[in-house]
Order: sequence, then C-alpha cells, then structure tokens
Amino acid sequence: MSTPPSQGNPFAQNQPQGQPQGQNPFAQGQPQAPYPPQGGQPGFPQQATAPYAPVPPEQPRRKLSFKTIKNIVVAVIVVGVAVGAYISSQDDANTAAVGDCMHRGSSDDNNPDLEVVDCSSSDAQYEVLAKVKGNYSGITAQSKCETEAKDFEYVYTESGDGSNFLLCLKDYKK
Repeated sequence: MSTPPSQGNPFAQNQPQGQPQGQNPFAQGQPQAPYPPQGGQPGFPQQATAPYAPVPPEQPRRKLSFKTIKNIVVAVIVVGVAVGAYISSQDDANTAAVGDCMHRGSSDDNNPDLEVVDCSSSDAQYEVLAKVKGNYSGITAQSKCETEAKDFEYVYTESGDGSNFLLCLKDYKK
C-alpha cells in the first residue's frame, strides 16, 4: 500500500517543495505583488479614487466680424427695397380693372403716374371704363376707346415692360 502525500494536491507532480500551491512556478524567486483590494459589489464597476479627466472649458463663441455684419445689413436693405418696390407697384395702372378709381400723381402728360385708389377716397379723380390689352398709339387708342366705352374722356396707354394695355377713363363724380 502507498501512503498519501503529507499535504497539497496528490496530482501535483514534480513541484518544488518550497513553492506553495497556486503560485507561479516560473516566477524564479521574485516576490509576487498581491492583487489590489477589490471593493464594491460584483458586477458593478469600481468607483475611481481619482476624479475623471477635467472637462475642457467651453470654447469662446466666435465674434461676428465687421464683414459679416455689413453683409447682413446689405442683405436686409436689398430685401427691404425689393419688398417696398413690390408693394408700391401694386397700385400702378397695370393693376387697374374696370370700375377702379385712379389718382394722377404727376402733372406731366407724358408720365401721369396713375395709381389705383379707393373710390371713397378724396384722391379719386378718374374711373376706369375699359382696359384693353395690346399696343396702341394716340389715334388708335382713341378709336379703340370709342368702341369699348362710349362715354370715355381720357385714354392712357402703357407699353414697353411686357404688359401693353390701354385704359379708357372718365372723370370720377363723387
């Protein structure tokens, strides 16, 4: 019969006698550092003892340059002029319809600057009797208004901007 080994693993063969079991047999005499103590619950990361890396400060906001401000101001002015031109053109003679009242903004016969106004306004001077599309000169405009509106008193022709037309007008009586 054989006798059991005095201690340790019976399957550990050829292990030097001075080496405790569970140690690295290839350590060659170097002292093994113990594991650092583990705290907390298993399955949860351990809280760091040192704080995390500092968050860099927020970058200062980029200041608006003079060029950017100038471009914004120019763009606003251009849009304002375009909107103003559009609004002011909404009461021009080319928007007039039969029954509208007109106001003459200029005493120049070549450019009377007719504008559509409300008929209840004190500015109402003329009433539109007919509006005829086409390009007309002085004599042809007179004859066209005679056929379109019998009691007309004035003719107004506009051409050149893509909307050629003739207005037959008479004095507006309030």
